[in-house]
Amino acid sequence: MKHKTPSGRTTSAELFGELVRQLRIRAGLTQDQLASALPVDRSLIAHIEAGKRRPDLEHVKVFDSLLDAGGLLVEMCGKVDWYSTHPAHPDWFKKRAEMDARAVGLRVWQTQLVPGLLQTPDYARALFTRKGLSPEQVKDSVQARLSRQERFLAIDGPPLRVVLEESALYNVVGGADVMRDQCAHLLNVQCTANMVIQVLLATRKETARPTTSLWLITLPQGREVLYSESVNSGHFVNDPTVVRDAGRTYDLLRTESLSASETATLISDVMGRYDQGENPRTQRGDMAQEQLQRRQRRRVHRGSPRIPRRRPRP
Repeated sequence: MKHKTPSGRTTSAELFGELVRQLRIRAGLTQDQLASALPVDRSLIAHIEAGKRRPDLEHVKVFDSLLDAGGLLVEMCGKVDWYSTHPAHPDWFKKRAEMDARAVGLRVWQTQLVPGLLQTPDYARALFTRKGLSPEQVKDSVQARLSRQERFLAIDGPPLRVVLEESALYNVVGGADVMRDQCAHLLNVQCTANMVIQVLLATRKETARPTTSLWLITLPQGREVLYSESVNSGHFVNDPTVVRDAGRTYDLLRTESLSASETATLISDVMGRYDQGENPRTQRGDMAQEQLQRRQRRRVHRGSPRIPRRRPRP
């Protein structure tokens, strides 16, 4: 049975797969014969024709040539929304992914790592590779993660408010180039109207902070759910008192964090150091202290009485 979207419609990946199947049949080839031409396992052809696997572009070019498609397959492959097709979320995470698809707002406290909704493909790929997954599992996992991002990165996407622990900027994932691009991505997405990213400095030691990442998910009709994770397990809390307390904790963290513009300045500094091949972790104390001093000076200036000064007459 073909997989359907939540609305019951056939996915664009399935339409592409059906086109491949029809062209293969017209050319008088079996799945085994088409697979031998690449060469790949026949199961890959079966998955592509079922709309369950994204083919490599080089494979599509071979298909196009062998099946005499005149460039049609290459053109259609570029129009398929692969990221939203059959996301391979682990079973324990599927409920969370479903909530992301329904959420009308997210408030996030993130420790150690950039949150999945803001990760670049290379950053996500490096994380999944760390887990010892096979190349195919890594590819599917990255695709699944990117599929969750699309509605939040859209111009009219749901509000996404993130308070990021400063260490996430210095915890190197995938190398300096990956981190530089990840910082650039954070700066780019912060320009969208629905996105606010703030960093809580490590120097704010007096600010009590949760030791694990937290997500406050606002669902339709205003219902809010608290989500957290442990190793290979997701935890949902619906208790209004617990959710309310978590909301207060998040609001305190947001208040104690750098503003969005100050955060952008810090991320730009960190990105520049990665670009120069430096390790920003070694300079983070200086950068953090400078950011904190700027903020303190601004507060003092704003709170000081205005004293008129005499200007010399021309």
